[in-house]
Amino acid sequence: MKEQQKKKMLRFLWTAAVIVIGLCTLMLAVVSIINTIVKQAAEGKIVSLEEAAGMDADCILVLGAGVREDGTLTPMLTDRVNTAVALYQSGASSRILMSGDHGSEDYNEVGPMKAAAAAAGVPSEAIFLDHAGFSTYDSLYRAKEIFGADKIVIVTQEYHLYRALYIAQALGIEAVGAAAPARNDIGQVYRDLRECLARVKDFVYVMEQPEAAVMGEPISLEGNGDET
Repeated sequence: MKEQQKKKMLRFLWTAAVIVIGLCTLMLAVVSIINTIVKQAAEGKIVSLEEAAGMDADCILVLGAGVREDGTLTPMLTDRVNTAVALYQSGASSRILMSGDHGSEDYNEVGPMKAAAAAAGVPSEAIFLDHAGFSTYDSLYRAKEIFGADKIVIVTQEYHLYRALYIAQALGIEAVGAAAPARNDIGQVYRDLRECLARVKDFVYVMEQPEAAVMGEPISLEGNGDET
């Protein structure tokens, strides 16, 4: 009797292991396929600074990243802002839209981003702030629906550009991407893995195209960026 129970338990464990392995394999396949689709959508849309020069886009959209506790930019965000400044100087657009998280009084990504670009020579009034860019999707959605941007240059690191360009395409925005320099530190492995899952999330998200978490009154990019 005990021998039969042992055999049943072994068969159960073997069946469970096969099912778990099968589900894991299926999930990996789905993640891989979706990542391939998202990357293919960006084919030919990641351009050099020279290719973006004179594009005359509605704006250069800089996607936020973390800032330090003292309000200074992280190296990754510094590279994004510097890339946007170079694009501005090349004539890619006469306006920069800084989009990031300013969801509380004690955390502000976009203010330091604007200060850094202004210090690099971009006129303050040409730098607009989107304080509710809480996600890549929200940043793109608000760029179109709040700021009226239909033609943009997106600035972030290349690994992030694929998803941003895929979202832009889904939202009907004419967009190209300019890659900020990559910093191949130990944290990049984590960022790459996280991005693989984020692509799956936004692949599903854009099917419904919900409003951004925070909406508001339209803001014209023809106005004064200091008012934002």
